[in-house]
Amino acid sequence: MLVDILKCKILRAEVTEAEVDYEGSLAIDSELMERIGLLPYEKILVGNITNGERLETYAIEAPAGSRQICLNGAAAHRGKPGDLLVIMSFARMTAEEAKEWTPRVVVLADGNRTIVKERAPGLEEAEFRVV
Repeated sequence: MLVDILKCKILRAEVTEAEVDYEGSLAIDSELMERIGLLPYEKILVGNITNGERLETYAIEAPAGSRQICLNGAAAHRGKPGDLLVIMSFARMTAEEAKEWTPRVVVLADGNRTIVKERAPGLEEAEFRVV
């Protein structure tokens, strides 16, 4: 049996832009994507903490260090700049693999400039600083 398990998550990502006239997706600072192991064009589930909206889309890279989180296309109707998001990706694995799995997680603050907490496989949860 295979189960879907949380692969990685960005919590409290602040929307910096919303572009309706774009083909779709969510642009995420490529440094943040790399930090949690999120691949370009990977399917993501996005929850808007501010208004309760949820959507599925895919991740695309925004410039490294830009701290950009941009809702594009139809997704732009589900939020606006300043909204806080939870961005999640899932992996399919066996129940045995899932028992040993630790998702990569970052918690952001201050306009996506500060990593408040970070957790990754093999690492203890740690407090971090402005990045």
